[in-house]
Order: sequence, then structure tokens, then C-alpha cells
Amino acid sequence: DKCVHSTPKNTNVRVSLPAVCFVWQIAMIILFGVFIRYDDESDVRLWIQHKLDHNITSDIENDFYFRYPSFQDVHVMIFVGFGFLMTFLKRYSFGGVGFNFLIAAFGLQWALLMQGWFHSLDLTTGKISIGVESLINADFCCAGSLIAFGALLGKVSPVQLLVVTLFGVTLFAVEEYIILSLLHCRDAGGSMVIHAFGGYYGLAISWVLYRPNLHLSKRLNGSVYHSDVFAMIGTLFLWMFWPSFNSAITDHGDGQHRAAINTYLALASSVLTTVAISSMSQKKGKLDMVHIQNATLAGGVAMGTAAEFMITPYGSLIVGFCTGIISTFGYLFVTPFLERVLKLQDTCGVHNLHAVPGMLGGFIGAIVAAAATEEVYSREGLNIVFDFTGSFANRSVGTQGGFQAAGTCVSIAFGLVGGAIVGFILRFPIWGDPADDNCYDDEVYWEVPEDEETLPPVLEYNNHMIHKSESNFSVEQS
Repeated sequence: DKCVHSTPKNTNVRVSLPAVCFVWQIAMIILFGVFIRYDDESDVRLWIQHKLDHNITSDIENDFYFRYPSFQDVHVMIFVGFGFLMTFLKRYSFGGVGFNFLIAAFGLQWALLMQGWFHSLDLTTGKISIGVESLINADFCCAGSLIAFGALLGKVSPVQLLVVTLFGVTLFAVEEYIILSLLHCRDAGGSMVIHAFGGYYGLAISWVLYRPNLHLSKRLNGSVYHSDVFAMIGTLFLWMFWPSFNSAITDHGDGQHRAAINTYLALASSVLTTVAISSMSQKKGKLDMVHIQNATLAGGVAMGTAAEFMITPYGSLIVGFCTGIISTFGYLFVTPFLERVLKLQDTCGVHNLHAVPGMLGGFIGAIVAAAATEEVYSREGLNIVFDFTGSFANRSVGTQGGFQAAGTCVSIAFGLVGGAIVGFILRFPIWGDPADDNCYDDEVYWEVPEDEETLPPVLEYNNHMIHKSESNFSVEQS
């Protein structure tokens, strides 16, 4: 048996990381200069004109006041929710939250351009106009790459992550255009375009980047007590704001209202079934933090497409009920199976939280769309909810359901094929990724402060008490 470390890997990114950050950021400045302008509601002259043209008297009619609360919630989910969810590894919390920050900050700029070219390019002026809804969509676009990051967590360099994001955002913009514009699917919360795509994209990359000796890093591939608490912060932010995520870009009025209610209910339901299956799976009925951090969110993922449809409140509860069970089973049985049989190493289990619930969400959306009736929606309601206008005015709900199902398949295909190609690009030995025995460790890319945990625990406890005594005293005085 040859020595396992066949070639020692060089993880020094002192040239490549600054080069990529500087060059790509300068490219963004140039491209924004050429293409991106404020839209009618954020440009001073255009807004004055817009108010005149549309007989608007008050600035409160500006789309900003309608969309900004949703934008804030989505933004928190992207940076705090996803970021902290990935801090569960005992020695990779800087990488989890820090690299998440980096790739989302790059991704949203590139997304404004990519989505702009596909959705809001004015062919007469050659300009893209952006407003608050563009910002929400750019955050959504980043989410696909952040989901993929979850499958790769601890095994790739920051330079590789930026490459994943460059291609991830590009692929996202293309598949989103095909699904939403060409196939004319509805997918407000992104079960198909975000979760199914991002999940399978990350899984395909991870499959191509298989590490045969990853077991050499096994001691670090796990959590400690406090890292699981930090990850739970991410979970709760995601859980609280998921109704905003699924309703952020829905139709004004009842569509947004209904999407929030349906998501709220599905999420609540998935918590109870997750706890039930987690407890059942352990000999003494103890809960596993991995399940509580992840599978409790599956209801939100699976509700992404159908959230704006009239799925009924109890229908939403059923979706959450089933996906909580399916997701927890995934963590218990599917992830170990994928690793053993398909040689697919999925650090965060994105297969169970995003890929499969996203796929199910797409098909749930297809079924709910196909089952829509004029009795429930009214004729006008069907036209509004499914946007049966223009060249799609004569589409039936059955046809719409078929296209919704086709859209789900398109997103999965884009994820798998795109991910495989990106994975092969990332196999070139130029990216500064860690060796198999050096994964899941912040020391590789971060200046990590000396750990106090080298002190005996009792001594550490006493030190804390000494520091605290002064502040306690002052509290008592008051």
C-alpha cells in the first residue's frame, strides 16, 4: 500500500485569491458601467415622469415600500441563515460563515448582470434597469450557489468557491429563463429553479471531486456542542423568514398573502414530523441535532412552487408533514448510502434539504396547478395566478401542470450536467484546495486565534468567573 498522501497539495492562495477578487470586482465595475442603470422607480427623473404617467400622487406608491420588507428578510436568510447553518463543523465555522459571505457578495453582483441580460435588457438602449425586485432576484440567484457550497463545505478552496459561483449564477440565469419565460412555469419560491437546481449542482460537483481518502479528516467532520448551537441560529433565521422568501416576488395582493400563509403552515408541520422521525430512529428516542437543524426547513423548500396556488391550509400542512419525514429519512439512510455506493460526499446533506424536497416541490406545484378549477379560482383568478396572458392566453391548467413538471426536470438536468462540467474544471491542480487529510479545517485558509480550550476546563471556568464578578457587582449596586 503506497503512502496515502500521493502529492502534497499547496493550499497557498496568496496570489490566486487576491487576483480573482480584484480582477472580477473590477470586471463588475466595468460591466455595471456599461449596462446597469436605475429603473423607473429608483431614478429621480424617471420616477417624476412615472408618477405623472400613472397618475400617482404619493411616493408611498413606489415599489420600494412594497418589496423592501421581503428583501430584508431574504437578505438575512442569505447571509445570516445560510451562513450560520454552515457553522456546525467543529473547526470550520470561519469558513462556513466567511466563505458564504464572500461568494454571496460576488454572486449578487454577477446575478444582477446575468438576470438583467435575460429578463430586463432594453434592446433599444442596450441597458439593464434595476430596482428593489432585481435585488431580491439577485439574492435568489446566489442561493443556488450557496446551496451547492453546502455539499462542498470543508473540501474546497475559496478560489474554487468563486468559480462555483461564477458558473452557478450563469447556469441559474439560463435555466431560470428557460423555466420561467420559455416554458412559462410559475415558481415564486424557487423549489425548481433554486433548490432542485442548487442541490443537484452541488451534488454533481461533489461527485466529480470525490476524495477517496477523506476518512483521514474524519475527526473534524462533525460538530461540538457550541457549533451546533451556532448552526441552530442559522436554522431559526431561515425558518422564521421562509414565508418572506417564498412570497417575495409573488403577485401583489392575495398571491403574496397566500404564499406566506402556506409556507408558514408547511414549515410548522415539518418540525413535528422531523422530531418524530428523529426520535424514533434512536434506540432511546434521543433527538439528533442534524435533523432538527435541517429537515425542519424541508416544508419551506417543498412549498416554494405551490405556495402562491390555492393549495388550501390543510394541504400546506400535508406538504410539511410528508417532507419532514422524507428529509429526516434522507439524513438517516440516503446520505450514508450515497457516500458508500455512489461515492458522493455531501457535507451538509443538501440532497435531503434542497435537492429532493425541491424536486418534490416542483412536482407538487405541477399537481396543484393541474388540479386548479374555475370554481376555486374563478376564470380571472386562473389568468392572474398562472399568468395566462399574451401567447399563453389559451393554455389549460392541465397543460400548465405538464409544463411545471417539465420545468422541474430542466432544473435538475441543468444542475447535474452543469455541476459535472464545473467539477471537472475544479479538478485542475491550480486552485489551492486542501489534501484529503486536511479538510474541514479553518487553519488552512484563516488566521485562527489560539484556542483557550487547551486550558483545563475547571481553570477556564474559574477565569470566566473572575472576569464576570466585577460586572455582576455593578448590576447588584443598581
